[in-house]
Amino acid sequence: MKVLITGSAGFIGAALTLRLLERGDEVIGFDNLNDYYDVKLKQARLARLQAYSSFTDVRASLEDREALTETFAQHRPQRVVNLAAQAGVRYSLQNPHAYVDSNLVGFMNILEACRHHAVEHLVYASSSSVYGANTRMPFSVHDNVDHPVSLYAATKKANELMAHTYSHLYGLPTTGLRFFTVYGPWGRPDMALFLFTRSILAGQPIEVFNYGHHRRDFTYVDDIVEGVVRVLDQVAAPNPAWSSETPDPATSRAPYRLYNIGSNRPIELLRYIEVLENCLGLQATKNLLPMQLGDVPDTYADVDALVEDVGYQPATLIEDGVARFVAWYRQYYRV
Repeated sequence: MKVLITGSAGFIGAALTLRLLERGDEVIGFDNLNDYYDVKLKQARLARLQAYSSFTDVRASLEDREALTETFAQHRPQRVVNLAAQAGVRYSLQNPHAYVDSNLVGFMNILEACRHHAVEHLVYASSSSVYGANTRMPFSVHDNVDHPVSLYAATKKANELMAHTYSHLYGLPTTGLRFFTVYGPWGRPDMALFLFTRSILAGQPIEVFNYGHHRRDFTYVDDIVEGVVRVLDQVAAPNPAWSSETPDPATSRAPYRLYNIGSNRPIELLRYIEVLENCLGLQATKNLLPMQLGDVPDTYADVDALVEDVGYQPATLIEDGVARFVAWYRQYYRV
């Protein structure tokens, strides 16, 4: 199968690309290698992929409609996974225009390219952030998510709405995946596990928001990738039971689906830090702070739909996942 993956130099994108290459797929990677975080880390991820002759590296931005259209026309991907996006809740407070450019304009370009090049299935990254002000736990794809509390979350909710429109108008099968706090080797340096590890090893205090009482559905990267692959292989189809009288936000009369991919085991941040301390053999000095603007206190994924439709539920325990991250970090940074 020929698959185009946007964000192929990213944390999840590189891991997914490697998995598809290893199983024999042909992958076109599309990434602009922007400097939101360390470009050398992105290049190191790409180096692992470039060892495969079935990998093609395209260097461009989603906002560049001409480059994207040319890539689709030249390579004719059968399926597409859109992971490229401006990530991060906190950064959206500082640079909101980056989110409009990448997450809205870029996603519009992806939809148009898929529409005009007969793509069989578009799978795209949404986020647990779309649940926003929801307090009903666990978060279910069958609940409405109309109250985002960050611009990042709003752009991801907009992606889901845009995808449904194209599924309805043009019959384009689309599946949105709401990822829950992904962590693991080759991760993003702006995420908590990376920041904590770097500071603890340097003997510096760590900033712990909401006084450490956040609960997060920490999900190991390999579990995320397995979920993406299974969903990619099962093309979204209409739900014949869908009714406007009892509408289901996760399905439609159109070929449209939404799934959570989370561990289904929320962990308090202080416990997460404790596991990291045990893996490092060091104690953290904690600077306890109030909750940040745009953040939410808890995330908890209901994964029943994922289990029912593709037979998969993430299973990696944080004790194992954090240990693997620490081993990678020490080797990569030689500390």
